[in-house]
Amino acid sequence: MSECLGRASIRFEQPVYIIESASVVGKKEGEGPLGLLFDLAGEDDMFGCETWEEAESSLQKQAVGLVLEKAGVSAEKINLMFAGDLLGQSIATSFGLASYGIPLMGVYGACSTCGESLALGAMTIAGNYAKNVICVTSSHFASAEKEFRFPLDYGNQRPLSATWTVTGSGAFLLSGNLNNGCYLSYSTHMSENEKSKMSKKPRAKISGITVGKITDYGMKDSMNMGACMAPASASTLERHFIDFKSQPNDYDKIITGDLGSVGQKILIDLLKEKGYDISDQHMDCGIEIFDANSQDTHSGGSGCGCSAVTLSAYILKQLEEQNWKKVLFMPTGALLSKTSFNEGKSVPGIAHALVLESCQAGA
Repeated sequence: MSECLGRASIRFEQPVYIIESASVVGKKEGEGPLGLLFDLAGEDDMFGCETWEEAESSLQKQAVGLVLEKAGVSAEKINLMFAGDLLGQSIATSFGLASYGIPLMGVYGACSTCGESLALGAMTIAGNYAKNVICVTSSHFASAEKEFRFPLDYGNQRPLSATWTVTGSGAFLLSGNLNNGCYLSYSTHMSENEKSKMSKKPRAKISGITVGKITDYGMKDSMNMGACMAPASASTLERHFIDFKSQPNDYDKIITGDLGSVGQKILIDLLKEKGYDISDQHMDCGIEIFDANSQDTHSGGSGCGCSAVTLSAYILKQLEEQNWKKVLFMPTGALLSKTSFNEGKSVPGIAHALVLESCQAGA
């Protein structure tokens, strides 16, 4: 049985494996520091579609198609899919994934959705309610600006505290059903290439999670997402350290999703007040994905796709190559809508953490 730790954490008795992943990004992301690591970078952020929303749906559809292709499995082998995006009623997900015919659980955690979907997928597999699960999320700069701020044609000025919503989608195939290193039973009609893909060692394993709580410091600036989300990150990290009886130096990296340079400073300061210094271990996907000197993204990147594509393309690669043995991956989300913002409400935050470990031989 998996072990519940405190009120918010779970340590899995048997790890859940990230078998394969895929990342699809826009042109700007493809020109950034991680550009060569993404599976697919579009030359046009419309991705051949007529609207920004359709383009975001296309991101998710391509990401799921790629993860299935890379893993060598068909959609019929997937029991459940956990997916979400930033748009109203999660329309990028519903229109993008309908054609796969996979049972779907739609989730929304703002920019923390990658962490939320992976946590739900891992719990589902650990509880023996599914063998194979896909987790996917996406964001698009233009669709997010229209949803939460101003249409691009308005041409408004962005303050230096603002982050740039990443155009991208990350998809992950999870499984706990490893037999001799293989996550599905061989079929007699499978090609040798398909069997080879299925026999490949998983990219990483999820050994534990800490579910975040809504944290609200009264921030009302929708152009400063880092400041809005940093308190939630600090809350989840403190809870994680307490529940797992761990310290920052137990991890090679402690990775937030979308705080950017402004939120990073706030998070480090808040945790120092609690007695934890993460300055040596901390890394933020929003800082890594863009070049601050040449790409004019101000505080950095954000959006559902930010942590998802960075996890798929960069973080899992470091775990695979055993440059890192154990990391804490914690996407962060700002729980606002245009309705709540226009009514003068504050911007609460939330963050969910996952313990990711490299897969040693035979693990």
